[in-house]
Amino acid sequence: QVQFVESGGGLVQPGGSLRLSCAASRILFSIHTMGWYRQAPGKQRELVASITSSGTPDYVDSVKGRFTISRDNAKKTVNLQMNNLKPEDTAVYYCNRAGVYGAFDSWGQGTQVAVSS
Repeated sequence: QVQFVESGGGLVQPGGSLRLSCAASRILFSIHTMGWYRQAPGKQRELVASITSSGTPDYVDSVKGRFTISRDNAKKTVNLQMNNLKPEDTAVYYCNRAGVYGAFDSWGQGTQVAVSS
């Protein structure tokens, strides 16, 4: 069963930065589009950033220009650099497969991001 371990979350003031990391295992990582999802309290989980197997990124409009997704196929990791954070970015962040096949059923524990003054 595929496994994801997310890390790097925390409490940050508005305008601050965080870098999230995700380590994947039991997956042929290099062939999959990978993504970062987030779920805020009382809201559905949403995909905020994805990156194809060849490294082409895509972002939801609300994070464009602030978030940068990257991947290392050799290490089976996917990262999310988040700059100029806003209170509305507060959520639990998860990584998983993205793209046409969607996410695997198995999710990691996520990493909590809280943006507050």
